[in-house]
Amino acid sequence: MIGKKVLETEPISVAEVKDILEGFAQEHELNYEQNISLDHVIKFSKLELEESIKLIGELEEVVKKKYAIKITDMLPEDLADLRLLFAKERVPIKSEDLEQILKIVEKYRTE
Repeated sequence: MIGKKVLETEPISVAEVKDILEGFAQEHELNYEQNISLDHVIKFSKLELEESIKLIGELEEVVKKKYAIKITDMLPEDLADLRLLFAKERVPIKSEDLEQILKIVEKYRTE
């Protein structure tokens, strides 16, 4: 596979994937995998793009960007849910930071 190597990777939120796929769908016909992905992000995106970007920005003051994106995609409701996101990570998170994260997320919850 000549010319097929990853130059860089950057995590993005579900809301950003939704925006990208919807924009691409307006100009091109989506293939099977893209249609499945679009269907998935439409069902599971909890925030609009602007809210998602603002939430990630606020969370980045407390945790790294990749964790901020995970939290934004999941919108955990309590400490147990939040701890599940960090269960496999080797990064210790202080309980004060977890409480602060929950307070920030609560401002964006629309349920």
